[in-house]
Amino acid sequence: MMAFDVKVIIDHLPQILDGFVTTVWCTVWACALGMVLGLIVACGLMSKARIFRYPIRFYVEVIRSTPFLIQLFLLYYGGPSIGIYLDPIQAGIIGLAIYGSAYYAELFRAGFNAIPEGQLEVANIMGFSTTNILWRIQIPQMMVLIVPGLVNTTIILGKETAVLSIVTVPELTFVLTGIGSQTYAYAETLTVLALAYLILAESTSRLGSWAEKRLSKYMER
Repeated sequence: MMAFDVKVIIDHLPQILDGFVTTVWCTVWACALGMVLGLIVACGLMSKARIFRYPIRFYVEVIRSTPFLIQLFLLYYGGPSIGIYLDPIQAGIIGLAIYGSAYYAELFRAGFNAIPEGQLEVANIMGFSTTNILWRIQIPQMMVLIVPGLVNTTIILGKETAVLSIVTVPELTFVLTGIGSQTYAYAETLTVLALAYLILAESTSRLGSWAEKRLSKYMER
């Protein structure tokens, strides 16, 4: 029975740290872009105009009903056939953002629908414009309501970065599986991989709890 060889990890620590940084980088950018796109999609889902609502609903259903791996393949390998040329990291971030946007959109829509109609009616009576109602009333309250859901979705997207290794993005899974293949230290590399994702998920959870407390205090003012 072979012992756990810590030396393998220590010898490849710079590569592992670079992979972890790339994973965090991809997660942050994909989630930020996914939230922006998700907010736009959510507004479309709530539109009274069917010409906007139906195509956007179709987009959400397609994204949520197909595996992220297939979407990534279509973007990275199928993109050049229609003139879209992306390097692996660009394809990974954009693909993950598109995938996450459908889930963020449903969260935003649920948050908007949870705001009492009376508040919006009062705002309209007071002469608030639609833009002011959105930015000063709806979005702040909606964000407080959906923080737990946002955290869960962000954690899921963070773990989905492992799929990016398929298109050679040098993130953590790509780096550690490569080290495992070279050294045959699969137990060591996979253990570190699991711990790294655990750290990433726990950090996201704690950041979400902090944001929820700050937003709650802001709303109480």
